[in-house]
Amino acid sequence: QVQLVESGGGLVRPGGSLRLSCAASEFTFSNYAMGWYRQPPGKECELVATITSTDGRTNYGDSVKGRFTISGDTAKNTAYLQMNSLKPEDTAEYYCNLFRMGPYNSVDVGSGACWGQGTQVTVSS
Repeated sequence: QVQLVESGGGLVRPGGSLRLSCAASEFTFSNYAMGWYRQPPGKECELVATITSTDGRTNYGDSVKGRFTISGDTAKNTAYLQMNSLKPEDTAEYYCNLFRMGPYNSVDVGSGACWGQGTQVTVSS
């Protein structure tokens, strides 16, 4: 069973930065993607960002484009989410995911969700 270990959440003031990390283990497939979903208090789960293992293609949710950057280290099966210019509306539980790949080497975002350990990010003054 896939193991995902997250770190890096916390409390930050508006305009500040945080970096999340997620290390994946206990899986054997070589073509995959990693990324994050998040769930703000009282709101629905939303996709934040994904990155593919083979070619490093990235994808971002509209609300974080230009502020968040996802990167990966395939040798370590680890993904990073650099979050800059944080806003109070970024407050949420962030969930790291390992995604399957779909047709035409697309990321099957439906294979991820707001589940698992999660890490809390709170943006507040």
